Amino acid sequence: MVIEHVADPAEFCKSLAALTVSNGATLISTINRSMRSYATAIVAAEYILHWLPKGTHQWSSFLTPEELVLILQRASINVQEMAGFVYNPLTGQWALSDDISVNFIAFGTKNSL
Repeated sequence: MVIEHVADPAEFCKSLAALTVSNGATLISTINRSMRSYATAIVAAEYILHWLPKGTHQWSSFLTPEELVLILQRASINVQEMAGFVYNPLTGQWALSDDISVNFIAFGTKNSL
């Protein structure tokens, strides 16, 4: 799920946890709330390159990795791993990366009962 598009990320994660079996996996992607993400995900993607309609993203809706971990922990999901992912416009391919400054994903498991 791309969590920056839901109205209430904390409630969404609680609902997600309720639908996840004990020790079950959860994967969430989002855009980091950083100046670099503002420049690339909003200014470049929406206004310069026109890859997305203007207004698709609201910077204030982006979550930092720390915020997402806290939200998931409060929903009984422990983050096991986090990775960035980057787009290569020359190949049209996405790839995992250690760079979580713009796009990132979090893999977690629901606490056992």
